[in-house]
Amino acid sequence: MAAKVFECIGKFGLTLALAGGVVNSALYNVDAGHRAVIFDQFRGVQDTVVGEGTHFLIPWVQKPIIFYCHSRPRNVPVITGSKDLQNVNITLRILFRPVVSQLPPIYTSIGKDYDERVLPSITTEILKSVVARFDAGELITQRELVSRQVSDDLTERAATFGLILDDVSLTYLTFGKEFTKAVEAKQVAQQEAERARFLVEKAEQKKKAAIISAQGDSKAAELIANSLTTAGDGLIELNNLEAAEDIAYQLSCSPNITYLPAGQSVVLQLPQ
Repeated sequence: MAAKVFECIGKFGLTLALAGGVVNSALYNVDAGHRAVIFDQFRGVQDTVVGEGTHFLIPWVQKPIIFYCHSRPRNVPVITGSKDLQNVNITLRILFRPVVSQLPPIYTSIGKDYDERVLPSITTEILKSVVARFDAGELITQRELVSRQVSDDLTERAATFGLILDDVSLTYLTFGKEFTKAVEAKQVAQQEAERARFLVEKAEQKKKAAIISAQGDSKAAELIANSLTTAGDGLIELNNLEAAEDIAYQLSCSPNITYLPAGQSVVLQLPQ
C-alpha cells in the first residue's frame, strides 16, 4: 500500500515538474527598449510586433526574436577618392535604430544582424558618391556641406531598409601622404610670403617716419630763423636778460654771497 502511495506521489511530482517546464517554456520577457518578433515553425515569421513585458507562446513551435530598438552608435571607415583623384580616408559615425513596425520584414529579408549587413555597404556607397563630387580642397573648406549631403543621402537610402538614422557625422577625414605634404609645403610658402610682405611694409613705414621727422626738423629750423629775423636785437636782449636772471638766482642761493643795500647792488665775497 505504501509503495503505491509513493508511486502515485512520484508520478504527481513528475507531472508537476513537466507542467512547470511547459509553463516556463510558454513564457518569455521583452525588456525595456526592446521588441520581439515571433517565428512560428509552421507559419513562419508573424506580422505582429510584441512590446515590452511578459508574454505567452506555444512551446517548441514558436520562438521569440528580440530586437533592441533604441539608438545605437556605429563607426564606419571608408577609403575613397575625391574629384581630383586624391585618396581620402573618412570615418562616419552613425546613430541608428530600426523602424519598429518593419521588424518582421527586416528579420525576414535581412536577419537579426541587419546593421552588420546593411550599414557598411550603404555607407560606402553613399560616401563614394558624395566625395566624388568635391575636390580635396573643397572637402576641407566645405566640410559642413559634405557632411550634410552625406547625411541626407544616407538617411534616404537607409529608410528603404527600414532603418532610422538619428545622426550622421564625419568624425575623421584625412588624405594621402603626398597630398598632405603638398598642403604643408603650400602653407609654409604662404607663411614665408606673408613674412616677407610684413618686412617690406615695416621698412616702408620706417622710411615714411624718417621723412616726416626730417621735414619736421626742417620746418622747426625755418620757424626759428624767421623769428630771429623778425625779432632782431630784441629777441637777443630778451635771452640775455633771462640768462642774467638765472645767474642772479644761482648767486642768491649761495651762503657766501651777501647783498648790501646801496644805490647799486653790491655783491661781497666773504672770507671762509
